Amino acid sequence: MSRSRSIVGLIMMVGGMVGLILRRQVLSPAPVVIVLQVCGVALMVWARRTFGGRSFHATATPTAGGVVTTGPYRWIRHPIYTAVSLFAWACVLGHMSAFAVGMAVLITAGGVLRMLAEESLLRVSYPEYGEYARSTKRMVPYLF
Repeated sequence: MSRSRSIVGLIMMVGGMVGLILRRQVLSPAPVVIVLQVCGVALMVWARRTFGGRSFHATATPTAGGVVTTGPYRWIRHPIYTAVSLFAWACVLGHMSAFAVGMAVLITAGGVLRMLAEESLLRVSYPEYGEYARSTKRMVPYLF
């Protein structure tokens, strides 16, 4: 069940981003949008580098090596999904429209669905994940 929810979440995220790209609602000359999108990309790169050589999986699949708790994972349990959501919501700021909002909601909802799917598997695979989850927020440090 978790793996199928994970695939649905991935399809939602990719679909939302493709929608924004096809409608040319990604890039903006607005400085605040550029800064937020650069921050999103930087967070994603930092998280990928911290995660190391573990590969990307289309489905929720815990990898060997234990729970990563360094780098951005020290403050955010899901920095890559957070980065993608930040990037998408910056697109909304640059291209305020119902379509852009809908795509950002789709992307964020897909990320949350993947987070929940992954967390259910991580709790089974790594008993220490429960303590990590209690002390680290999913997306926004100190809030959510």
